[in-house]
Amino acid sequence: MPTPNLTQIQYTQLDTTTWCVTAQVSESVSHLVTESLWSKSLWFSSCNTSYENIIKFNSLNWYYQVATAPRHSVPTLARKQRQQQRQGVRQLLQELLKKLAIDDTLDESSFPYRLVNSQHYVCFSHTGAGSSKQITESNQTSFTHLHSKIAVVISRQRPAGIDIETNNIAWHVVKRFYSESELTILQELSTDQRERTAKLLWQIKESFIKVNQYTLAQGLGMDYSHLIPSLIENDKEINSVSVLNDSEDTDYQSVYSIAVLQFQQTVIVF
Repeated sequence: MPTPNLTQIQYTQLDTTTWCVTAQVSESVSHLVTESLWSKSLWFSSCNTSYENIIKFNSLNWYYQVATAPRHSVPTLARKQRQQQRQGVRQLLQELLKKLAIDDTLDESSFPYRLVNSQHYVCFSHTGAGSSKQITESNQTSFTHLHSKIAVVISRQRPAGIDIETNNIAWHVVKRFYSESELTILQELSTDQRERTAKLLWQIKESFIKVNQYTLAQGLGMDYSHLIPSLIENDKEINSVSVLNDSEDTDYQSVYSIAVLQFQQTVIVF
C-alpha cells in the first residue's frame, strides 16, 4: 500500500505532559486503464506474426476501445480506508515523536497503547473516509481520492482519550444513547447550537471510553449534562482551545481535563 499523504498537520501542547497532533490523510485510487496501456507495437511483439503481416496490419484503419478496469467495490474501498487510517495515524505518531525529539516505538500488545521505552500513553482517532473524483483529460484516467481526518495524543502521566469528528451526530442516535438530563438541556437549544453541543458531548463520551476502556453502550450512556453550560460558553471562537474540568463527581474520571480544539474538530480527555 502506498505511503499515505499527510497534510494540514497541526501540533498542540495541552500541558507539560500532554501533546496532540491532527492531520488529513489521503490516497489516490485509480479506476480506469488508460489508452497508453495498450500499444500496437506491444501487441505485435507478443504475437507470432511475420514482418509482412505486420505491414498489412499497419495499412488497416485501427479502431480500439479503452479497456475499463472494474471499479473498486464498496468493501474494497472500506478495506483501503481502514488500511489508510491505520497507517496514517502511525505515520502521524512518528511525526509527533520527531517533533518532541522522542526516540521510541509503539507497543500495540494491549490497551491503552504505550511507547516501549518511555511508557508514554498513546491514543489514536480518525474520521470516516470521504471521497472525491478527478478526471484527467490528457490520459482519460479517473481517480477517487480517499481522505480522512486523523489525530494522535501522547500523555506522559496517564491514559488520554482523543476523538476527531467532522460530521454532526444524527438526532435519532442522540435520543438513543444520551441521558435524559442531556436530552432535556439539548432540546431547549437552537438547532445549530444543539447540533454542535451534541457532537461535542459525543466526542467527550468517545474519549472517556478510550480512557476508561468502557464498552460502547456504557460509555455513550454516561451523563455529562453538567458540562453542557461550559461547552456552550466556550463555543464562540473557532480558533480557540478550551480546557474544561470534569469536576462534578469525585470518581476517577473527574480528575481529568477536557480540551476542545474547535478548529481541528477534536476533543481530548487528559
